[in-house]
Amino acid sequence: MTGHTGTREREIGRTGVRLPPLGLGCAPIGNFRRPVGEERARAVVKAALEEGWTYLDTAPHYGVGLSEERLGRALAGRDRASYVISTKVGRRLRPLRPGEAPPDGEGFVETPPRVREWDLTRDGVRATIEASLERLGTDRVEIVLLHDVERHVREVYETGFPALAELRAEGLVGAIGFGMNHSDHLARFVADLDVDVVLCAGRWTLLDHRAADDLLPVCARRGTSVVVGGVYNSGLLADPRPGAHYDYREAPPEMLERARRIREACGEFGVPLRAAALRFPFGHPAVASVVVGCSAEEEVRDNARMFAHEIPAEMWSALVERGLLRDDLPLPG
Repeated sequence: MTGHTGTREREIGRTGVRLPPLGLGCAPIGNFRRPVGEERARAVVKAALEEGWTYLDTAPHYGVGLSEERLGRALAGRDRASYVISTKVGRRLRPLRPGEAPPDGEGFVETPPRVREWDLTRDGVRATIEASLERLGTDRVEIVLLHDVERHVREVYETGFPALAELRAEGLVGAIGFGMNHSDHLARFVADLDVDVVLCAGRWTLLDHRAADDLLPVCARRGTSVVVGGVYNSGLLADPRPGAHYDYREAPPEMLERARRIREACGEFGVPLRAAALRFPFGHPAVASVVVGCSAEEEVRDNARMFAHEIPAEMWSALVERGLLRDDLPLPG
């Protein structure tokens, strides 16, 4: 049996920042795709902490600051040493000007009257973090990531990453890195820069193994920790039904069929597909944590139950034998 593979806290690089195996992705409480009321958002954070998900990942992008604000209110009064926050830089927020039309929500609905603007300058990075601290109601965050910067590579090297490295050297930030769903860009940054941690979404899952070819080897070599997001690939691996989403759009038929075959194989061993999806990333030693976005308390509780599910090593072997996982992948157990 795999038992408790991935169930202990792990240190991020050599920073002293430690993460639990599961963390809460806070995009949903920023009204991603649908509104989530204040009390429901508070219940999500409370449930996550009760389940031991003491790592909370947010960003100014999520709800144009709403996610950070709600997270800050939900954490008010709690022991600051009892949880770890990561937030992100790259997009800086400003209030809407008089008469200015609200911008595209980029998937978020019912957001505050603010605009996102790209700013990877030194001053911009510092101002972005200061504004995040204010929304979060805290004096520090443990992890800061450059967010979705694949189209801003020059600025990353010239000002963005040096600004974060400066904050780390000053002791104002514990760990720094990048968050995006492009594993090839992440691999390049890890190879070139002194990166503590990356958050890679959707590229190290039961359906998408791209990170095994580019990102994970360089992270292992450089001692960079990996946080995995998007383990359900936008929902297909949570419930592979017609109309399910894969990578933010409707899943193509061949991907839907593959997900169904994986579910069927897991079921033969009494393992729910979601349990396998949550555990799969921990086969690679560079993986420190998995973040799961939840929009309701029940989703938190369900994911916690799924992660605790016993998984026999034979199940992973069966997935390889049936051609559903490559035979060169590192697997749990």
